[in-house]
Amino acid sequence: MKKLLIPLIVSLGFSGAVMAQGDAAAGEGKAAVCFGCHGPDGNSIGPTFPKLAGQHENYLTKQLKDIKTGVRPSPLMIGFAAGLSDQDMADLSAFFAKFDASKGPVADEALVAKGKEIYNAGIQSKGVAACAACHAPDGNGNGLANFPAVRGQYAMYVDGQLKAFRSGARANDPAKMMRDTAGKLSDADIAAVSAYIESM
Repeated sequence: MKKLLIPLIVSLGFSGAVMAQGDAAAGEGKAAVCFGCHGPDGNSIGPTFPKLAGQHENYLTKQLKDIKTGVRPSPLMIGFAAGLSDQDMADLSAFFAKFDASKGPVADEALVAKGKEIYNAGIQSKGVAACAACHAPDGNGNGLANFPAVRGQYAMYVDGQLKAFRSGARANDPAKMMRDTAGKLSDADIAAVSAYIESM
């Protein structure tokens, strides 16, 4: 049984065993430079900056490492990530993970309803799996598998990231999971899912 379980865990992206243990208190002392964009509690000041509040520590750490190494291009973040040690990244991730993400407004009920349907059931005619399969029905993701929490994330940010995956501009997803999924979504599908995620 162990021989079957270990490859499964590895294939899901679990990497907690090799990551530094984060210290939220230490992270608070290092996070002041982050507040200008991401807010003092991880709920960003504007929709172009992702909310970090409530995100899984391992996922945040992976994104910082990917940005630092250029695996995930981010002209805005590279200057901040470049000087961070592995311990700095772990501490910052632990700090922001302890907060709750704020819920966004429901701007267009019909759009949110369409997004909810796609999120929970996928789009069978296009071969699109339900978002909930990886990101959970409540949007809390799966920390063990390194699938991020998405609930309450800004629609504008989600829209941009899905389009970046669709175009291949963002390619730091394991096994091309997000690129394959986003590649089957239209602009209208993406707008709907993004609206629903923000409303969660």
